[in-house]
Amino acid sequence: MTENVGERFDRLPATAAEREIEGRATREEVIDWWHERFAIPRETFENYTFWEKGAGKIWIFADDIPSPIRIEGLGMTFLRTRQEHWKPTTDAAQRFGRDASKNVIDLSEGEAKTFLTGEDQELDWDGDWGYLIAAHDVGGEREPLGVGLYVYGELRSMMPKGRQREL
Repeated sequence: MTENVGERFDRLPATAAEREIEGRATREEVIDWWHERFAIPRETFENYTFWEKGAGKIWIFADDIPSPIRIEGLGMTFLRTRQEHWKPTTDAAQRFGRDASKNVIDLSEGEAKTFLTGEDQELDWDGDWGYLIAAHDVGGEREPLGVGLYVYGELRSMMPKGRQREL
């Protein structure tokens, strides 16, 4: 197995030493990225397997099955790699964002509503530029809403069109 096949899921290799397909992310790199970018503890992903379908579309699955496998979906879309900056998915941010303690931008009610409609907004942020987890306080708990891209004083909502809401 030395080439990427877009119609099947291939388990990510555990480490770079096990990588057979050039450019394919490893389990270790994926977990390290989430830990370094969002300070999500590595143990959070202990019971999950990671899969690639297509070029750089990483999925996470809460079980283990033989690899490769030809099916339409497996678990949840998790991360886009094979581009200059890796991009977390909205599903992943909502599922694992509660464990994040870094690069999470807390939005007011009005800012959260704007974010959920898919609109960009000018906001002050003293953290890193790039992909952030946008969150809002719901019932006294920080709730991750999705992924935003922060550049040049602007938070760009990455909320998928089909999930945008007017509140």
